[in-house]
Amino acid sequence: MTAPRRLLASAPRVVTVGAGLLQEALEAQAVETVPVAWRPPLPGTGEALAAVLADPRREQANAMAVSRLTSALPQLVGVRRASDVLDLPERTFLHAGPPIAWERASGPLRGALVGAMLLEGYADDEQDAEARLASGRVRLEPCHHHATVGPMAGVVSPSMWMFEVRDAEHGGTAYCSLNEGLGKVLRYGAYGPEVIDRLRWMDRVLGPALSAALALTGPIDLRALIAQALQMGDELHNRNRAATSLLLRELAPAVVDAAPGSASEVLRFVNGNDHFFLNAGMAAGKVSTDAARDVPGSSLVVAMARNGTDFGVQVSGLGGRWFTGPAGVPDGLYLGAYGPEDANPDIGDSTITETSGLGGFAMAAAPAIVRFVGGEVSDAVAATRSMYEITLAEHPAYQIPGLGFRGTPVGIDVTLVARTGLLPVVNTGIAGRVAGTGQVGAGLVNPPAEAFTSALLALADSAAQNL
Repeated sequence: MTAPRRLLASAPRVVTVGAGLLQEALEAQAVETVPVAWRPPLPGTGEALAAVLADPRREQANAMAVSRLTSALPQLVGVRRASDVLDLPERTFLHAGPPIAWERASGPLRGALVGAMLLEGYADDEQDAEARLASGRVRLEPCHHHATVGPMAGVVSPSMWMFEVRDAEHGGTAYCSLNEGLGKVLRYGAYGPEVIDRLRWMDRVLGPALSAALALTGPIDLRALIAQALQMGDELHNRNRAATSLLLRELAPAVVDAAPGSASEVLRFVNGNDHFFLNAGMAAGKVSTDAARDVPGSSLVVAMARNGTDFGVQVSGLGGRWFTGPAGVPDGLYLGAYGPEDANPDIGDSTITETSGLGGFAMAAAPAIVRFVGGEVSDAVAATRSMYEITLAEHPAYQIPGLGFRGTPVGIDVTLVARTGLLPVVNTGIAGRVAGTGQVGAGLVNPPAEAFTSALLALADSAAQNL
């Protein structure tokens, strides 16, 4: 009887789970509580989750996939024209996100496609461009299907210059267009004369100068540069100021030597665009996640992307299949007189940063990001901490000083998303919903749960077929 008497003599302790209302009521009565962080799994995933967790391939497959992702060594090796490095059939444009046709395209994607038609001389004016696009005479394909990523609308046309990034560890290559700057730019759906003039200058001056400079510098280690930028306050999606400065340091002497006649305007352009590094970083993310593709049985997410209408994910063990749901409107801060009613749903391939352990997953490294996307510094730290619950690893090179140099959470696992109900955190720019508007703000957004639920069901089918 001794043990029961001791239990009765001690103060009662209550384990609380879920909503905090019970815990608060008990604490108000001076009752000691033991809160447990628990969330129900995503609705309708129970049987599929059990099937995937029982797949004997899963554990080893995920270990292989995430190891390949975190061991990738992305290097910037060149700047080349899209027509020279991408398989672009005539009258074909690439776009961000999963596949979509003109009929379902959002305003900013339509605006960027119109701008690309004018840039390439495929149309005489806006009305002619829209008519040709609506007729089906122009082919639209996702950037991801061509080892490419594109920010926001993500439109790539033949005359655009691309960052070329190679994985020195696994041998893959990925591409991303050059960053135009902020405001009225093609990637946000603007296509006025100033947008086209800037793109033509990039084709005529910026691309050739950077290409010649990289021929002198040789490969630039983007993994090391990203790691350093994280320790200087960037998260590499919506804050790239340190990374851009570091890249400029690498390139500036070579730009002066390789293109003395245009060096001044090229360096001013890069120096005046804090997001210039973003596109190189996106290609680094793409080549890293591509290294983890096609591992049978793996539930690792290798791509998250949005086209302004749909949000799609791809999973290592499921090949090139897309699993989609409706793209949400980000919650954030707006420019000038713009507000939520002006915002288009989430758009762009830049979620490759989150997929590779950066962006929203690394916000604890960039407390100043909250001044751009909203919230408090504690929110940024909490966002990063929560992402450890749905990822398979901590990145060995990408570390966060404020968390004791803990590696960023990396390797989103569909089963962990389903089990916890936690969705990836994405920080992003916000495009105006009307074609031609440009950027209207920046903020945070979560993917639709449907994308992960449908991916889990497909993994369950794969597991059943493997029995």
